[in-house]
Amino acid sequence: MKKILVVAAHPDDEILGCGGTVSRMIKEGFESYTLILGEGITSRDQVRDIKKRKNEVENLKKQIYKAASIIGTRDVFLYNFPDNRFDSIDLLDIIKVVEKVKTDIRPDIIFTHYGGDLNIDHRITYETVMVATRPLVGETVKEIYAFKTLSSTEWGFPSGFDPDVFFDITDSIDIKCKAFQTYKSELRGFPHPRSLEGIKIDAAYWGMCTGVNYAEAFMSIRILR
Repeated sequence: MKKILVVAAHPDDEILGCGGTVSRMIKEGFESYTLILGEGITSRDQVRDIKKRKNEVENLKKQIYKAASIIGTRDVFLYNFPDNRFDSIDLLDIIKVVEKVKTDIRPDIIFTHYGGDLNIDHRITYETVMVATRPLVGETVKEIYAFKTLSSTEWGFPSGFDPDVFFDITDSIDIKCKAFQTYKSELRGFPHPRSLEGIKIDAAYWGMCTGVNYAEAFMSIRILR
């Protein structure tokens, strides 16, 4: 059985970036795992109540597992690197986390962020994946794909996200949206990109580009055949 590892910076990135594709691939017989590097919440405001902040982080973790169960993910690995401050951490510390999970799972395919995103954590996540999957003898990862993250990729300028791989998610777009709805703190109203309407419009656009109803788009980073 082939294995997928999704390496994401924050909770919800894994659904926004490739939730429909992973759901489809699981149905096709793949085994999928998710690594989320950052806690994803502490940069947003100046909450001084430690107990309140702890409760928010715990609630977010529950949402992660619920979203994963909807998609069909086998297991989720969570770490607590500081939100939007990955650049304050020694890069090697993050690389070691990715390497450890990769070694334990031995995935065939990795999905991760596009390296030119506006968000610094996304860029560093991409960089750590590239270091952790150097094409050495015995490397299990044969395919690496970079995904678009709504409200980050399209907000960067100039945008170099130029996808060349597309997955038809017509049969899994509703599962993607259902999984994203579990992230109550991340869901926004339209026309924000992280709204249910925004997610469907984005998937419909890539579908229109490729002749299907809904699709997810990726840049192929490295593929070994």
